[in-house]
Amino acid sequence: MSASPPDPNATPIARPTVLSLAIKEKAALYAAYMPFLKNGGMFVPTQKPYKIGDEIYLILALMDDPNKYPIAGKVVWITPAGANNNKAQGIGVHFPDDETGQRTRLRIEEILGAALRSSRATHTL
Repeated sequence: MSASPPDPNATPIARPTVLSLAIKEKAALYAAYMPFLKNGGMFVPTQKPYKIGDEIYLILALMDDPNKYPIAGKVVWITPAGANNNKAQGIGVHFPDDETGQRTRLRIEEILGAALRSSRATHTL
């Protein structure tokens, strides 16, 4: 029995890009975290081109936390190269509305604590 040839008109299934981000200090976490997104999110410095809505698989490491936080998120923010105010080039990844997104958001907000109410500049707003 032979397999039928692949359909030349079929659209290939796009696999999410895997990115990893290691945050080593609280100031860097504050600058990268996006609390204004419904489920929270993270700015990820990258020079790869992305579009709004692209699916991203992010592996996040937070300072001394031995856990890694795997997040299947979507691109909701793009800072292009050469952006105003010397902002870092990269993307904003919105955490999913599921257990992994909630666990990650809660952990980040636990680490940041009162710093969340700071008016210091971040990578996004």
